[in-house]
Amino acid sequence: MSNFAENPYMGRVKSQLKHDYKPGRPRGGHVSKLRWRLLAVVALAPVGVLLLSLPEGSKTGDGQAVQQTIPSPDSGLKRVRLQLPGQDARAETGLAVVESEVDTGVASAKPELHPVPMPGDQVDALPAPQTGTEQVAQRAPEQQTPSAGKELVVEIKPGDSLDRLFRRHGLSVADLALMLELKEARNALAVIKPGDKIEVTHEGERVLGLSRPLSEELTMRVVRSESAYEVEFMANPVEHRPAFVQGEIETSLFEAGAEAGMSDRLIMNLAGVFAWDVDFALEIRKEDRFSLVYQQVWQDGERLRDGDILAAEFVNQGRVYRALRFEDPEGRVDYYTPEGLSVRKAFLRAPLDFTRVSSNFNPNRLHPILKTKRPHKGVDYAAPKGTPIKAAGDGRIIFRGRNGGYGNCVIIQHGGNITTLYAHLSKFARGRNKGTRVRQGQVVGYVGATGLATAAHLHYEYRLNGVHRNPRTVPLPEAEPVSPKYRDAFMEATQPLVAQLDAISDTRLARLD
Repeated sequence: MSNFAENPYMGRVKSQLKHDYKPGRPRGGHVSKLRWRLLAVVALAPVGVLLLSLPEGSKTGDGQAVQQTIPSPDSGLKRVRLQLPGQDARAETGLAVVESEVDTGVASAKPELHPVPMPGDQVDALPAPQTGTEQVAQRAPEQQTPSAGKELVVEIKPGDSLDRLFRRHGLSVADLALMLELKEARNALAVIKPGDKIEVTHEGERVLGLSRPLSEELTMRVVRSESAYEVEFMANPVEHRPAFVQGEIETSLFEAGAEAGMSDRLIMNLAGVFAWDVDFALEIRKEDRFSLVYQQVWQDGERLRDGDILAAEFVNQGRVYRALRFEDPEGRVDYYTPEGLSVRKAFLRAPLDFTRVSSNFNPNRLHPILKTKRPHKGVDYAAPKGTPIKAAGDGRIIFRGRNGGYGNCVIIQHGGNITTLYAHLSKFARGRNKGTRVRQGQVVGYVGATGLATAAHLHYEYRLNGVHRNPRTVPLPEAEPVSPKYRDAFMEATQPLVAQLDAISDTRLARLD
């Protein structure tokens, strides 16, 4: 049996039989309950109209109220307290306080109506009453101080887009679209990569501002104004301060540099400056020493990083090497000796970062696989598979492919009838094809063990006029010196650097004495 409480036809029986009687009409003087309800709705309609005339969201959490008038049989007006929004919400939306009078037809003096002021409201003079049965007192919205909002720093992850980033953090995608309508913002945000950071100021999903560093010294900001977004660029100037450091090697350059307070970057740069003269993997000895003048980069009183090496000295097994940084008027930067010769050679001693020399140049070597006397006409550098291999000097690739026992091989033709060979590669660098010109230091392939090889290594050969030479001992041609037309500028710029190196060495020698 169905539940009568849930059945809209409770107690009502449906039947196909026709009855010969009809329900009687109610007697006079009695009004059904339905009619009573209809009369009540009609009587209360004016009250409902007045309540609905208030603006939506007119409730406040601070307990404040204003008085609204409705008709009363006694005086013609009756006041009802209704909750209105707090000051902030009213000011933001520009809501008006409405006073209504309803003509009841009762002759009585109607009091002048005023909205009840909220705390902090500025009460202005009320306008003259309007003709008719309704008058309105409109309060101008107060000027609100924009909220600072919350700061959110988001980091770009692989596969991210700005749209996906905004959705992930619950930020308005519509605001993002408005910002990207600005050409400057669109250009600055066109390319993002993993690791980039963007700072967003927001109130909930509403974006108040966005900033992104474009460089170490420039930041782009998008700021929300009253009706639109605006783009501004902020300069973050950096300061370069000179500094110096020196040290003596006991076990390795890295340990000596770290003990002297040098960063890893600065140590690597020092090794790079003298890479053509010193083999830092094999030729370093105890009591070798170094001194250098370099720049420190500061911003807003904070040290950011180490800058360029301005002057350096390295003493290796009693031999003294000096290098001075010089930028010519054409913008070319290089390191030179105090006499103006380039410390950079036309060729690298070792064209990769290796762990050890597994086999030296040896015309009488016994081949490890064939077990026969076969000259080793190059140097084998052991390194992990995939280690980048660089072009030893400027030139043109004349061979790239499989070459018998060499396995995957690259041969480069250089000036002065010099060729270099790189063998046992695991793979070739993309875009480095036969006929391609390469610059010194550009990657041409990666370490492997193809061909006749027992382990991953690079077999490197250096040939002069077709004759094999020992790559580790052959005299290397010098790179171009300072141009004669810039000789005077070079001497003027580097003399103070030489004096600073001399002062550092004198200080060290005096301290040792």
